[in-house]
Amino acid sequence: MVAQPSVPDGVDDRRTGRGVSPLGLRTRHRVGAVLAALAAFMSVGLVAGPLRAAATGTPCALPRTDAHHSLGLDTWNASYPRPEGTLDAALLFLSFPDAEPMATPRELTKDHFPATSDFFERASYGKFRLRPHTVDRWIEMPSPAGSYRIQRDWDSGHRTSYLRDAVAAADPYVDFGAYDVVYVVADPDAPGVNSDATKVVNLEDPIKADGTDIKRLVTVFEQSPPDRNVLAHETGHLFDLPDLYQRPTDGGADWDTRVGDWDLMGSQFGLAPEPFAWHKWKLGWLDRAQVTCLSNTDSTPAQSVHTLRPLAAPPRGGAGAGGAGASGGTAGTAGDKRLLVLRTGENEALAIEARDREGNDETLCRQGVLLYRVRSDTASTEGPVEVVDAHPGTSGCLDRSVHAELADAPLGVGESYADPRNALRVEVLGRTAEGDWNIEITRGTTEPG
Repeated sequence: MVAQPSVPDGVDDRRTGRGVSPLGLRTRHRVGAVLAALAAFMSVGLVAGPLRAAATGTPCALPRTDAHHSLGLDTWNASYPRPEGTLDAALLFLSFPDAEPMATPRELTKDHFPATSDFFERASYGKFRLRPHTVDRWIEMPSPAGSYRIQRDWDSGHRTSYLRDAVAAADPYVDFGAYDVVYVVADPDAPGVNSDATKVVNLEDPIKADGTDIKRLVTVFEQSPPDRNVLAHETGHLFDLPDLYQRPTDGGADWDTRVGDWDLMGSQFGLAPEPFAWHKWKLGWLDRAQVTCLSNTDSTPAQSVHTLRPLAAPPRGGAGAGGAGASGGTAGTAGDKRLLVLRTGENEALAIEARDREGNDETLCRQGVLLYRVRSDTASTEGPVEVVDAHPGTSGCLDRSVHAELADAPLGVGESYADPRNALRVEVLGRTAEGDWNIEITRGTTEPG
């Protein structure tokens, strides 16, 4: 992947109050694959990294490309940590000499945790835990916030000065080598603090502290209380997930035309923030046994019936059951199908999953079977995912949705969608006693069911 020096990772310019995810490194020993991944991470450049096996062994795993935050699955960019097991996050709270903080670090920690950790634990089916560690004191910066000219499109010189001052001020109180993730949280009430500047920052020249090269930091400038799911959104970028919104070229206000409320990488305000099944497959939260690859060959039966468990539903057998990661399959998850995929091109696929009101999706607008297109050669913010609107003539949840036209996108029982691009029809036959969705796939037709 092409390195992108000094690029703010996962910036959302449309609204104030976004959170951020960083990438700090730990030097203490881990075991097995985690140790190997971290060793590889510390030996690579800013964004570019060595290849690591991911969802191999299936023709539906799109190739990873040079696109920023590519959704390819055939390899893993080892310059990013895999969200598996436990990752430790440090929260550093910065004050400024011209302002007295009105809240304590513990109080501000509660704005983001345990909500962020709980989100990822549910989304990963218990396979990943983000463990926060609050440095319980205000760390005073050498200059007022206003002197750093904090803003949305932050000048790289002032931003670098801010981060270097922050690390130097915090160094006596924290061992940077002990953490995988570092959130640098500014006093939200200090003059000159701008919540639009909350973002992940990649450093072209790493900051050295405690024997560690710090290559990514999270600058958090959120007001209190912050936007819902803002830190979870930004933390997703830490694991190489792209922004799914698309910034309008005409300067318009509607950023959510690609995915709407679906997946928090589109909008932290979305009604259905559960990560897409494709994202879960990439991150290793779904294994190969939970993904059905719909072969598109002449020998494939014209019709097939599949059963999908709702994406946000806990796995059968409890959280953490199964879970061999994206590169493997387990018999324990074979009956826990979450994703159907039809490869439609060298770098594109059609994905099908089921969404219900539970877990992270408890506020979603319409339950049903959701279809979306994935492109692995399309960069973050340029539309790597596009939700298929199965009800193009209607909208849903006008008073709550970030993009009502897609809020009612899923198919309900008895409904079908014909895809003329791929000569495919998807029909929802019904639901099982356990709440799973039965789906019929018909190839070679563009006629509705």
